[in-house]
Amino acid sequence: MVRDPIASESTPSAEEICAALDDPDCREIIRNLDEPMTASELTNRCEIPQSTLYRKLELLTESTLLEETTEIRRDGHHASKYAVAFEDITLSLDENRELAVEIERPARSADERLAELWSEVRKET
Repeated sequence: MVRDPIASESTPSAEEICAALDDPDCREIIRNLDEPMTASELTNRCEIPQSTLYRKLELLTESTLLEETTEIRRDGHHASKYAVAFEDITLSLDENRELAVEIERPARSADERLAELWSEVRKET
């Protein structure tokens, strides 16, 4: 399943974001994602067992800290690629003294905006 955190209709809670960032394996994944990578590429770069890596990728994508896209391959064996989906995260206390989170996302390219628009059009038809 491809997940785009910017187009996501749900915002993760501060607790979900903190849980993901508190996990050493999740931080290791984020640290190594200087460019989009597949799970196999991440397994080779990080010292995380593959089964654990998939759980951590799920946690990071669910908390919208990673973006998951599909790499289309000629041989038909398509692969998910993961990229960091934030530039800055700010934790603060709101007016009710509850933890609030603000995520600054990277600017979208024209291609990404067009793909998002096309995805919305397909949902409507």
